[in-house]
Amino acid sequence: MLKNWLKPVPKEIIPSKISRTSFFKNIQVFQTALPDLTNTHIAIVGIEEDSANAIRKALYQSAYAFRKLQIADLGNIRKQDVQFIGPLIKELISGKIIPIIIGSNVNFTLAQYQAHHHQLVNLVLIDEKIRVSPRSKNANLIIDAIIKSNKSNLLHLAVLGYQAHFTPPAVARYLELRNYEHIRLGSIRSKIEDIEPIIRDADLISFNIASIRQSDAPEQIAPSPSGFFVEEACQLSKYAGMSDKLSSIGFWGYYPQTKTNQTAQVVSQLIWYFIDGFSKRTMDYPTSTEGLVEYIVELKGAIKELTFWKSKKSGRWWIQVPVKTRKKYLRHRLIPCSYKDYIQTCKEDIPDRLLNAFKRFA
Repeated sequence: MLKNWLKPVPKEIIPSKISRTSFFKNIQVFQTALPDLTNTHIAIVGIEEDSANAIRKALYQSAYAFRKLQIADLGNIRKQDVQFIGPLIKELISGKIIPIIIGSNVNFTLAQYQAHHHQLVNLVLIDEKIRVSPRSKNANLIIDAIIKSNKSNLLHLAVLGYQAHFTPPAVARYLELRNYEHIRLGSIRSKIEDIEPIIRDADLISFNIASIRQSDAPEQIAPSPSGFFVEEACQLSKYAGMSDKLSSIGFWGYYPQTKTNQTAQVVSQLIWYFIDGFSKRTMDYPTSTEGLVEYIVELKGAIKELTFWKSKKSGRWWIQVPVKTRKKYLRHRLIPCSYKDYIQTCKEDIPDRLLNAFKRFA
């Protein structure tokens, strides 16, 4: 059935001579027959062929360090249409396979989002802009299309790495009124480790290459001199891979324009570090409190008590929503946080991020 959606990887980008330790030599690639996806953990899918194939060329040359993983490259989508792409992604997710989607047009994030319509989801957008127009009735930007959709199952949205000079104050307020998060580039760069809990809470991530500075990733539609360094972007991608909750990721915004392959190499590195993070998953996503240590914090304010949980496996922290949650919210009732959040709460100072998170369930 998947073959109806997909085209093989073109012969011209298949390397003729390459090391046995290379990425290409250690994955299944759709060339003539669709790979057997039994026991496959991750599947790579291209949207726009030019960008996807350029990224593949770089990725295939990289070292393979993931012996316990089964990875398949399923080639490129046959039709660049949201309604065509979404069912393919949903099919992979239903089969417990993590799709890595690579393309140019960030608006195809909508297809990625629609593949998750069967449940309430948390979405993280890594982008230089908050792509929403609060006063417009036309859903022509990606956040508009998602929030204003009649079928929206969006529980939470976080926009990471946006730049203030691209963002009118009304746009930021639009997210704040909905208790959505937006964190500026400078805040993330100063304490990148503080972003890990936010990424850990995501069901899907859309990573726009526009969030990376022009000197590192020049082949974009409107490159900016400011943005993440590629090393910082790779760290965010690794955090995404490590999250047991995450079930899809898309890398968007690369438009091949020159013979240089620098930006393709950047995207291939983001993919590599996502897989590196995935290979280090500890599988301690708290579907129950088994394997967690409970810490109860008594408080003097309106909230009298909060319960934190710490994983015995990874040492990561969660906080329990202090109100009764309906059945559809149960999967989200433990919110990822940090040890720093726990210590701050013990000092009678509940972090704003956690207070805003509680409002989603009010």
